Amino acid sequence: MKRLFDILSSLVVLLCVLPLFLIVAIIIAFDNFGPVFYTQKRIGLNGKEFAMYKFRSMRVDADKIGPYFTSTNDPRITRAGRWLRRTSIDELPQLLNVLLGSMSVVGPRPNVAQQQELYTPEMWYKRNTVKPGITGLAQATKRSAATVEERDSLDLEYVDKHNVMFDLKIIFMTIKQVVVKGGN
Repeated sequence: MKRLFDILSSLVVLLCVLPLFLIVAIIIAFDNFGPVFYTQKRIGLNGKEFAMYKFRSMRVDADKIGPYFTSTNDPRITRAGRWLRRTSIDELPQLLNVLLGSMSVVGPRPNVAQQQELYTPEMWYKRNTVKPGITGLAQATKRSAATVEERDSLDLEYVDKHNVMFDLKIIFMTIKQVVVKGGN
């Protein structure tokens, strides 16, 4: 049921935002020369690595000059990137990950491999027993303001409670967060 929901909802949203994809691609191309999309290796279901897609919001050489995480006023973020992140539009290409089956619409956000050291082996295993999501309980309730501990706790709570109705609730909570508080 969840996979069917993921496929149908991602297809519908992709069709609706296709014109936005084209506009964003033009904005990124004019703002900072380089590729429109950014691909990063992330950890998914059962610890399997996959390529996660995003609209590029940082300089092309960003991973060579800084850590895997961003900070407030990170100089690597482009002008267009600030807008893309504030509105969470940079996350829309992950709908392709959902269609490909490496992600779900709702689930814990996918980690980079280096983040494994932040978890106990039990926590790492548990959070990877479900597909990572474009949004999750932590994003729906705390957005980017969650501490590492809060995010971990909310991710594990999601793993324990996940079902289609809970996913729908998280989607509506996420929309409210983005509309009221803005993106990242």
